Amino acid sequence: MKILNIVVLALAVGGMSCAKTGATADSASAVTLDAEPLQKVEVSFDADSAYAYVERQVGFGPRVPGTESHAACGRWLEAELRRHGAEVVVQEALLKAFDGTPLPARNIMGRYNPGASDRTLLLAHWDTRPWADNDPDAANHRKPVDGADDGASGVGVLLEVARQLADADQSAGIDILFVDAEDYGTEGSDDSWALGARHFVQNPPIDGYRPSRAILLDMVGGAGSVFRREYFSDRYAPALLSDVWEAASLAGHDSRFSHEPGGAITDDHLEFIKAGIPAIDIIACHGAGGFPPYWHTVGDNMDNISAETLGAVGRTVMTYLKHFLKQT
Repeated sequence: MKILNIVVLALAVGGMSCAKTGATADSASAVTLDAEPLQKVEVSFDADSAYAYVERQVGFGPRVPGTESHAACGRWLEAELRRHGAEVVVQEALLKAFDGTPLPARNIMGRYNPGASDRTLLLAHWDTRPWADNDPDAANHRKPVDGADDGASGVGVLLEVARQLADADQSAGIDILFVDAEDYGTEGSDDSWALGARHFVQNPPIDGYRPSRAILLDMVGGAGSVFRREYFSDRYAPALLSDVWEAASLAGHDSRFSHEPGGAITDDHLEFIKAGIPAIDIIACHGAGGFPPYWHTVGDNMDNISAETLGAVGRTVMTYLKHFLKQT
């Protein structure tokens, strides 16, 4: 993903204007979001387990589409979701990168209570950047990155969420999606990013699939990370964003979830927003100034990953799910 300046932008949604798109998303949010005040709840989330899930992904090597490490990690993700009781749907597609490179992509979704009509989608991208093109050392610019934070951290949190859902007595419809081919983009071409998410939204693997809301986790493991209110999330799904931030407060993580505005970020959540689905991005962003210094460098490795940060995000997500979806 890349950061954008906060300017007036047009999101093309079936020919509708930006304002029309925002009205659609905000209206859906107003209808589906719970109007009752959030109450403090007890939740289970093992931050050390989430950390181990991040470490396991990094152990495969860079997960660049078309490589064996990517294929092996994908098989493992699918198996882990099944092990945690999910009904697994795998969407395979041969996508084309901005430079013409064919990308054998796999979107991997685990479903809990698939018969429920109201569905909350939790997602993270599992691929990694093929080039460390932001590295201060030009000699590293053609090397792939480990993607410990940019990729593996969101997946690690959601795998632990899946493990908790396997033991939960709940009837809500929850889907966990590991989306592919997010990070094979290029500067100056917004459409070159989030290829897997775009394919998923435009070609649902389940006939008629349309989540009521979507929460994206991206770069959620960095030590000391602070999560600000990402611009597009705040513009198109303010009620959903506020509920998740209030869940963070109830979970004791006010210091991590700031009410300051963040940058406008081209990321997977935008593909859902374009379709009129309320979607937010929980992402470490230094205001409008950019991402952590190891972003898109060979330094995006386990040295920067904090179990404390993973735990803060995971407990926030579990608090939101338990209150909003009335889990017991």
